[in-house]
Amino acid sequence: MTQRLPSLNALRAFEAAARRRSLTKAAGELNVTPAAISHQIKALEADLGIVLLRRVKGEFQLSEAARAALPGLRAGFDQITEAARRLRGNHAGRFLTISVGPTFASTWLVRRLGDFKKTCPDIDVRLETTDRLADFSRDGVDVGIRFGRGVHPGCVSIRLFDEEIYPVCSPALLEGGPPLATPADLASYSLLHVDWTPGGGSETLDWEMWLRAAGAPGVDYTRGLRFSHSSIALQMAVDGQGVALGSNSLASDDLNAGRLVRPFDLALPVSFAYYLTYPEETADTPRIAAFRDWILSRTTADPPAA
Repeated sequence: MTQRLPSLNALRAFEAAARRRSLTKAAGELNVTPAAISHQIKALEADLGIVLLRRVKGEFQLSEAARAALPGLRAGFDQITEAARRLRGNHAGRFLTISVGPTFASTWLVRRLGDFKKTCPDIDVRLETTDRLADFSRDGVDVGIRFGRGVHPGCVSIRLFDEEIYPVCSPALLEGGPPLATPADLASYSLLHVDWTPGGGSETLDWEMWLRAAGAPGVDYTRGLRFSHSSIALQMAVDGQGVALGSNSLASDDLNAGRLVRPFDLALPVSFAYYLTYPEETADTPRIAAFRDWILSRTTADPPAA
């Protein structure tokens, strides 16, 4: 008689949590909530009649049974991933899966994907917009575009833009609002913030940093509206709802089109940038090479607005 297998979803949740020693990180990897991971593991423990994970002083510890089973589960899921790749067969060769953050996708990439399709008509694109870093070995992702320092062990990382930040606003806001002749005049305007630290680093692209450099200590940098993505803050600026911090890669199209203007010349260079990244072992894959060559040609052809 064939032995009944536990739920594969529960096994995968346990494997991810045990490997990462974190419900939160496992949830991010599997694109579910930490509560869902916890529920799956508890259901698996009840099904098997054993304890798999224990929380001791705030840290997860594996039971003896869990430690013994984990290598086999890892190998098993790796084999399933490889088998699924083979099942896709020849169709996989024409699909390019790109993992990219929502902001870069909406403000730069999607506006140009039509040109990529014209350049490479035999390659179909699947765009996965997420802030979660892709696991190339498990997620079926070919290339990633991420904002940070470009440090990804085992991967090729190519810097796409040199970045700097500066205030941007709608030209209509300048025409109808108080004077905005000096940085100190920002005290009369709503500041649009993005609550995000790129790459988990210590450098944030925030108003405090820019106002300090501009010599405007009298402006309360804590005022204004806050958003989780730069694309929303920039759209609010286009709509005349305040002044946002733009960057070369994200605000360039709106500046070139006249939807946004730069009221001041001061721009701060930052060490973070957008990087194209992909595994070293797949660097010569035709569809990855084609996308790499195309996006590098576009970043050269579409320089940031002056």
